[in-house]
Amino acid sequence: MNSIITIGRESGSGGHRIGMLLAREYGIPCYDKELLEKASKNSGLCQEIFENQDEKTTNSFLYSLVMGTYSGGYSNSVVSEMPLNQKVFLAQFDTIKKIAAEGPCVIIGRCADYALELDSRLISVFVHANLEARIQRVAIENNLTNAKAREFILKQDKHRSSYYNYYTAKKWGATESYNLSVDSGVFGIEGSVEIIKRAVEAKESGLSSKIFDNPTE
Repeated sequence: MNSIITIGRESGSGGHRIGMLLAREYGIPCYDKELLEKASKNSGLCQEIFENQDEKTTNSFLYSLVMGTYSGGYSNSVVSEMPLNQKVFLAQFDTIKKIAAEGPCVIIGRCADYALELDSRLISVFVHANLEARIQRVAIENNLTNAKAREFILKQDKHRSSYYNYYTAKKWGATESYNLSVDSGVFGIEGSVEIIKRAVEAKESGLSSKIFDNPTE
């Protein structure tokens, strides 16, 4: 297996669990919160800063400046003048690139699909499920009432969608933003893992490109 699998996920959809199982079956690393620790070490910024800023955004982000920084490299002087949230995002972006360069892995959230969109090994996945199924999962796993679980889910989804939409200029959860969208509420955790594995096999065997070799219309 040579792919880099990125997983975007709705809160309570089981995306983290799916990513962990995929990584275990392939014998490759899985990065979720672990990415924050690596980004902290690489950047010299305190890990607590990354945790506080994790998948959140503010209106101070200067999109055009940072996009120019990504494309042309960046100097210490440029980084030192950036607002904190810009530094955090840029450090994570750089860390995601370094992690992918080390070999096959699973990366959960944090716009990893955007950071690696030009990498031919990328398979980007979005995991979703209906709200009621997600409420039940979060309520059971965190010993919450359904009302509290719903509140938690909506807040998490709002943060993640705002973060993704803001930094990538794409739409969080939209099918066109990813290679594959999987409904874990329908297929379950293990079933979702199998679907993603089939997608990986199809891409790596070249089957995905053959779909368009002989179009019927």
